[in-house]
Amino acid sequence: MAYPGGNQGQNPLAQYAGVYGPPPTGAPAPGQGYPGQAPPPAGQQPPHQGYPGQPQQGFPQQAPQGYRPQAPPQAPPQGYNPGQYGQQPGYGAAGVPPSGQPQGMPPGMSPDVYSWFVAVDQDNTGKIDSRELQQALTNANWSKFDEATCKQMIGMFDRDKSGTIDASEFSQLWNYIQQWKQVFEGFDRDRSGGIDANELNTALNQMGYHLSPAFSQMVVQKYDTVHHKQIGLDHYIKLCAVLNSLTASFRQRDTQMTGSININYEDFMMVVLSSQP
Repeated sequence: MAYPGGNQGQNPLAQYAGVYGPPPTGAPAPGQGYPGQAPPPAGQQPPHQGYPGQPQQGFPQQAPQGYRPQAPPQAPPQGYNPGQYGQQPGYGAAGVPPSGQPQGMPPGMSPDVYSWFVAVDQDNTGKIDSRELQQALTNANWSKFDEATCKQMIGMFDRDKSGTIDASEFSQLWNYIQQWKQVFEGFDRDRSGGIDANELNTALNQMGYHLSPAFSQMVVQKYDTVHHKQIGLDHYIKLCAVLNSLTASFRQRDTQMTGSININYEDFMMVVLSSQP
């Protein structure tokens, strides 16, 4: 047998397009799981230009509510030497950079985003890890972000597998966070800090992921830690990060952009495990 549970003589290639088994009523037909893989019906525009989960240009650069660095309102940490952090000028107690572009800031990076990066980098190494990121992010109820979510976000841009990201990589992560947060808040209309399965399904479709309501229901059941039949912002962002990683792996194998691939058991396991932090 090629894999556990497989029937003898069964083809060990699994074909899937986002969900297993026959699609539920109202679900997109195979080949419509993500934008770009097939042309839309005549006269109909695709719901999302580009790849699902890809941030739009023009994202807000201001510090969003629900994402607050703990460090800026406080005095600089003990032993802090402004002249040693990437050779940039010092930061005051409020964590606001002086006028002009700080030295050491990557080209094209927003000074506001760079100031957040410097505040989050508590050990002044020029890189941040998941622990530092977790200390800087809060949900609407002021609870800290889930640790696994922070690891997932760091892993999205941790190209050298060091467990850290630099300022340039943080800027890219910030782009994604802003878009995901904007979509989440658009459906959290009562500002409860959570969205239910129906709202999640609509949000995912808005981002270009054409997945069934059954998928969204499964996600809420998995991440609903307080049994309110909702997921919070941190778990929503974790889901987006996982979808981004898995979809990228799927797209690499979907060379004809049909929405279906043939994948053997070991390759499937590698795709799933490599998407985890």
